Amino acid sequence: MEWTGILVAVYVLIALSIIVSLLLNGVRPSKTLAWLLAIFTIPVGGILLYLLLGRNRRKLKLYTRKIRKPLPETPGDVEACPPLTRRMDQMRTLVETQAGFPLSCDNEVELLKDGEKTFTHIFRALESARESIHVQYYIFEEGELADRLLELFAAKEASGVEVRLIYDNIGSLSLSRSYLRRLRDAGIEVHNFLPYRFGKFLTSLNYRNHRKIIVVDGKIAFTGGINISDKYLKGDKNLGKWHDMHLMVRGSAAHHLDTVFLNDWEMVSGHRLPFDPPAFPSRPGMNRVQILATGPDDDFALMEKLYFSLINGARKHVYITNPYIIPSHAILTALHTAALGGVDVRLLLSAKADNALVSWCVQSYFQRFLKAGVRIFLYPEGFLHSKIITIDDEVSTIGTANVDDRSFQHNYEVNAVVYERGPALELRRYFEEDSAKSIELDYETFSRRPWLHKLAEGAARVLSPLL
Repeated sequence: MEWTGILVAVYVLIALSIIVSLLLNGVRPSKTLAWLLAIFTIPVGGILLYLLLGRNRRKLKLYTRKIRKPLPETPGDVEACPPLTRRMDQMRTLVETQAGFPLSCDNEVELLKDGEKTFTHIFRALESARESIHVQYYIFEEGELADRLLELFAAKEASGVEVRLIYDNIGSLSLSRSYLRRLRDAGIEVHNFLPYRFGKFLTSLNYRNHRKIIVVDGKIAFTGGINISDKYLKGDKNLGKWHDMHLMVRGSAAHHLDTVFLNDWEMVSGHRLPFDPPAFPSRPGMNRVQILATGPDDDFALMEKLYFSLINGARKHVYITNPYIIPSHAILTALHTAALGGVDVRLLLSAKADNALVSWCVQSYFQRFLKAGVRIFLYPEGFLHSKIITIDDEVSTIGTANVDDRSFQHNYEVNAVVYERGPALELRRYFEEDSAKSIELDYETFSRRPWLHKLAEGAARVLSPLL
């Protein structure tokens, strides 16, 4: 009985401390109320769920060291940038003041659609490396592609190139010890992001590094939705071939992506690497690019604010390609407001799903979208995995962030914002080509779907903060 009383007292003290923390640090009243109800009604389980999923990481940061930011451009380089429209300049200011990444206008960019083209360019760039190769992926799966990379990394390491690799502990869970040992035996430095450790399991499990970055010599960089997996080249038996979009950039934006990697490297390894940006001459016809790296350590949900700013600033059209559109209240309101206000809002998603629960949750928003005038297209050929937004043929963003609470609140993400008409027009052309192959949903038809479907959607939507 005495031990029972002590355990009850400890439990009550822990519950009270969590309640005080929620009242002090809770951001959204509805979410705070939900956690309070869970703690009061689910003994022990409510506290464990809160410790795993509910803590405000913007207050309790995972990374406490000062984040290094890219060196500012010289005044001459900044003045050489073509001026932005007022709407685009507001987006630039948002990214620069909050994330510290300035606009750079000395970049060459190339859009890389699907795995074959992307990996052809990646291997060509890797083979040209003379000083360093920095690689960071959420999913790094073994297979023919991974074997080719290991062989190339080993050859480059033997020739004096420093090769460093970060992989996420959850996304790359299937990565074997034997493959990692082969990497390390070849001299390649390898670290995983937030590995399972006693005492830190509950504090780190829900916070993943979803970034995909390759930087060669600090001069050529790649980012986007494509992971290291054979399914981008050969497909898989359930979903077929994966379709995705990647971006290759040469210029200061490549150095900025390298800065993201260097900060993450310091987090996982404890070592601060040298920080020497290469020089990039600015020439006419170059592209204005800005990098936005976000995570649960930020004071604000910056990716959500970027997406909100893009949608809210649209005057003609908003085209979004993303398989995981589970919008926050702000993004949902922005999309509804744009469509009801006469903006051409279109969503392109995959008809096939890699997760049934996520798929039901995504579909739970369709009826309201359609009623507001948003057009929805379901791509049927394989699995569409791109993360793209284009606005008014003026500005576009490509990266790793989905349109969901996980990308906004829990994951470390990175996007490139391109303030140029040419890439925006090319992305719009890709969108229209894929839409022409897709199934467009109709409000009247969709609203007559079976009530069991509606029930599944509603149940999945309740779990949307956890997806």
